[in-house]
Amino acid sequence: MYPLKLPSGLGLEASGIIKELGPNVSNFTVGDKIAYAGIPIGGYSTHRIYSTKNIVKVPENLDLNVVGTLMTKGLTAFYLLYKTYTAKKGQTVLFHAAAGGVGQIFCQWAKSIGIKVIGTVGSDEKKELAMKYGCHEVINYSKEDFAKKVMELTDGLGVPVVYDGVGKSTFEKSCESLQVRGTMVSFGNASGALDPINVTKTLQPKGLYFVRPSMQQYLRTREELEEAATNLFVQISSGKINIEIFKKYKLDDVKTAHIDLEGRKIIGPAVIIP
Repeated sequence: MYPLKLPSGLGLEASGIIKELGPNVSNFTVGDKIAYAGIPIGGYSTHRIYSTKNIVKVPENLDLNVVGTLMTKGLTAFYLLYKTYTAKKGQTVLFHAAAGGVGQIFCQWAKSIGIKVIGTVGSDEKKELAMKYGCHEVINYSKEDFAKKVMELTDGLGVPVVYDGVGKSTFEKSCESLQVRGTMVSFGNASGALDPINVTKTLQPKGLYFVRPSMQQYLRTREELEEAATNLFVQISSGKINIEIFKKYKLDDVKTAHIDLEGRKIIGPAVIIP
């Protein structure tokens, strides 16, 4: 979907400790625990030079290994929950791939503020995992018509918002799951890019809204980045978001990590340690 211009480094998120400071750097000191998510790519490294514009301080009580695996997913969960669509206490929402990286964080966070999540997964094993991480109901979409089930669970009304990181294979049914004037949030392409949307056929009948967010639009300023990171760290510190590292890999074993990822053997956060 997003080919790199080669040669290139890899890795979009990392955490670590500041070893040296460049000239005119303020607000950071040597020894600070920090983390970042986003470009430029190059997180798979033992050391790197990185702009303070895009890093945040990590509270002393938090494990850098855990934080390093959560930055992209956690910041994404924040803007989905608070910025892209502001879900309200008592509402029921639909979240695809609820047992995935973003899903595990989002579902716990949503539950902590009184939002019920109907999650979808692709296997019974992941169904149990999604329930563990806060889903109110879980649908195995490899066995059930999730749009029909959502309508059953909502007394025929549908949900006000669908968060869809799966993409092509779930889009049409996601729109069917929405209530009138509902919001379709498409934030990923795990099953492939969306086909061109027939607005008249797909969105007009219910007056649906379609949103395609990314971190670049929602964390454009220093203030927005710090707001998102602070909220994420508070949730982790309070225990409202609890993530267990599924597996640790050494930097020399990065090939194995990617083979496992492509083979769908990783069902939780994994970390590469130099």
